[in-house]
Amino acid sequence: MKFKIDLHVHSKFSGDNDAEPEEAVIHAIQSKLDGIAFTEHYSYEISKYAEKLREQYKERIRVFRGVEFSSLEGHCLVFGVNTDSLSIKNASVEELVQKVNEKGGVVIPSHPFRGNNSMGERIMQVNGFCALEGYNGYSHHSQNKKAVRAADELRLPYTGGSDAHAPREVGSCYTEFDSEVTHDNFIDMLKAGNYLGVDIRKISRIWPF
Repeated sequence: MKFKIDLHVHSKFSGDNDAEPEEAVIHAIQSKLDGIAFTEHYSYEISKYAEKLREQYKERIRVFRGVEFSSLEGHCLVFGVNTDSLSIKNASVEELVQKVNEKGGVVIPSHPFRGNNSMGERIMQVNGFCALEGYNGYSHHSQNKKAVRAADELRLPYTGGSDAHAPREVGSCYTEFDSEVTHDNFIDMLKAGNYLGVDIRKISRIWPF
């Protein structure tokens, strides 16, 4: 059984778009995803709306939440920990990884080779990542390929996420797990690494960057 989750979705609560979270959930259902993860910029607490959506749509899709944390070196997806409670604003990526891992969560560098707000080659020197984001819906195909190669070099799994800032973008990239993901096993499944990032877009398309 394959289980498809878009692990990187933004709404109006990220402050850079006007998308309603529920619209993203509805599009995810229409796209036949099994799950969607809201990863708003900078703050975990602002995605508290996800708890209501989780209950409202529990018979149709799994709704998860995390955060896209801005470390000094670049953006990282964090799951399993309320980063707002860690008092690590403007932390280095090493400090972020240490604190999150201590609390049982996971850190995944997002769009690592996209340039702005990305870690770049710095990912090769940091220990403790759970995975790398291999396929990002706002990254050029060449940047995603470089991320996948880096994951292979580091012997880490790689995820996929749309980085959606509009509902229609949800599901352009997603993570395909080998088995069902629940709210209880979500972090364990990420740590286990039995998944692959998927990009459903045509390579011949005009890429956004």
